[in-house]
Amino acid sequence: MKLIGTIIVLFALWLLMSGIFETRLVVLGALSVLLVVYVTKRMDAQDGDSLEINLSPFRFIAYLFWLMAEIARANWAVAKIILSRDMPLCQHLFSVQCGQKSDLAQVIFANSITLTPGTITVETEGDHFLVHAAAFDETTLPGLADMDSRVSKTETGGQI
Repeated sequence: MKLIGTIIVLFALWLLMSGIFETRLVVLGALSVLLVVYVTKRMDAQDGDSLEINLSPFRFIAYLFWLMAEIARANWAVAKIILSRDMPLCQHLFSVQCGQKSDLAQVIFANSITLTPGTITVETEGDHFLVHAAAFDETTLPGLADMDSRVSKTETGGQI
């Protein structure tokens, strides 16, 4: 059932992104999806590595909407800095605690930091990340702490 769901989702994504519904290209798209699924299954059979997804779908979707708003806000702030005459940059390298239990949630948090303009996760180590901010101010650390708690709230106790 999981395999069929994967094929359907990948093919739907392919159709949405290509926007072309000619028979020949749809068949080629279906074949490429089947090839990707086959290669992925073979890779999984070789290493046996798996990832537990311990995320609440509804909380995660709510987090994504919040993240999009934060990215837009950060884009506006970075654009104002770049367009200002004196370009008030205050670069800073600092450590941020992460409260996530699962590796997946930590990756989501690290990538969320990097997606936000003006910040980038440089290194992940254990329960903290090394982050670089181009425009560090007094709101940076509380903002990242808020992001950390929001990502932590998307985690569930068991496997979905």
